[in-house]
Parts: sequence; structure tokens; C-alpha cells
Amino acid sequence: MEKLEMNLNRRTKLALIFLGITLPVLSIGLFVGEINGKNLSTDQVKESNSNKAMKLIVIDPGHGGNLPGAEGRISAEKDITLQVSLKLKEAIEKELPGVKAILTREKDIDVPFRERSEIANRNHADLFLSIHCNSADSDQRVKGKNGRYTTRTIRRPSVSGTETFVCGYNRLQRGESTVAMRENADILMEENYKENYGGFDPNNPSTYIIFSLLKRTYRDKSIRFASYIQDEYVRLGRENRGVQELSLAVLAFASMPAALTEIGFISNPDEENYMLSQKGQTEIVGNIVDAVKRYKTSSGM
Repeated sequence: MEKLEMNLNRRTKLALIFLGITLPVLSIGLFVGEINGKNLSTDQVKESNSNKAMKLIVIDPGHGGNLPGAEGRISAEKDITLQVSLKLKEAIEKELPGVKAILTREKDIDVPFRERSEIANRNHADLFLSIHCNSADSDQRVKGKNGRYTTRTIRRPSVSGTETFVCGYNRLQRGESTVAMRENADILMEENYKENYGGFDPNNPSTYIIFSLLKRTYRDKSIRFASYIQDEYVRLGRENRGVQELSLAVLAFASMPAALTEIGFISNPDEENYMLSQKGQTEIVGNIVDAVKRYKTSSGM
């Protein structure tokens, strides 16, 4: 009898663990499938977004307001991403006739992650691109001689290059975990973030599994778009850190191909100056516009 009770308790625990993982995933999956008040299956969503002309791109300048993102020696990520995004919107509408671009923010304000992708969903965007600056700096807790802990910034100014991410579930290796947690950290500033994101906690790697089914429909197209962006960076001699799949909340809820591009390391003084310069911003914008053109052509849009 005692053995039977132990087996039942074990089964109960396993069932609760299973429900704890799957229910948030299911709730997010239902949210993604609900477009314009209609519950659509994955195949229906895919079908509704195929074989149509490209008309709209949503550009997301990362961070904003009281959430500056990564900080360099003389600038903040939120300011660089907005400057580049404003130029990108103008360039897309000039060089791609018939294509309109919308920004998730046009000034220094914070926009919740879910609202950023929802802007793209509401407007039936064909592409969603989030612009960010990378950082290799990290904060470290250090115990002083007095026994008290202080936080100091460990600087790694030599790290450089560009990389572009698409949303996908990964095992979160050490370096990847740092990037994902940094880019998702703004969620913690939103009210009721656990309810809004299906129980997701950006500080808990185990909860990243909730993103595992969200982007399957658009995975291949997202990777193709991200690859074109990296190709264009490399063409101008930028260091290539590649295309990676990462569990990023800002991409997870977008119902179209989506990517997040890190245009350079703000923690590297040379790259920070490049991203702040007119020449650097013009080149970055040109790279992305050329990548959009390639994607548009390859997709028959």
C-alpha cells in the first residue's frame, strides 16, 4: 500500500510538471493564432501570409524611455537604435516603391515587448525587424575587504561584430543565455509580466521553453531574412558573428517572419563611434535595405 501511494505521488508530481510547462505554451499558441478576432490554425496563418506582395515592414527600435538598454562610453543603445530606425524607414519607403514602413516608437519612450509585435500583427506586416546594439560588458558582484558586496562592470572592449537572431527554442549555452536574458530583461519592468507572457520569467532559463512552438511557421523565412542581413554586413567588411536562434520575447509573438539584428557592440569604443557616425548609420541602413530587397525578390513578393 505504501509503495502504491509513493507511485501515485510520483505520477501526480509528473502530471503537475507537465501541466506547468504545457499550459503556458498552449495559452501563448492560442494568442498567436488569434488574428483579427478569428482563431486560425497554423496552416491557415501560413496560407494567409504566402504569395502576396510586400506592402509593410515594421521596424522596432530597441528599448527606449527609462529603459536605455546597453550603455557605451558616450551613448545609450536606445538612442542609436532610434536614429538608425528613423533613417531605415525613410530609406525603405524611398527605395522600395509600394512598401511602407512603420516604427514601433518614433521618440524616446518605452513600448512593452508584446505591444511591439502586436503593432506588426494589427497592421498585417510582412516583416518585423528589431534593431539593437550588442554589449560584451557584464556586471559582477565583488566582495570587499569589509565583507560587503559591491557591483562592478567588467569591460570587454575588444569584442566586436554583428549578429542577427530569429526566435527559437535553444538550450541556452552560457554566452547565448547572457544575450537572451539581457534583451528580455525589460519585461521585468512591465506590470503583470508573468500573466502577459504565459508565466515567462526572463531570469529563469527553464521557462524559455514556452517559446518553442511559437515561431515554427515562419522559421525558414526568418532565417533567410536574417542571413541576408548578415551577408550585407560582411560585404562591407563587418565581422560576422552569424545567425542564431534565440528565445527572444520581442520576436515570439510576431505573426510574420521576424528577426532581431545587433548592429554592433556599443561596449567596443570603435564600433560605438561607428554606430554614432553618419557614415556608419548610412552603411548599416544600406545593408538592411539591400537585405530586404533580396528577401523580397527571393520570396516572389
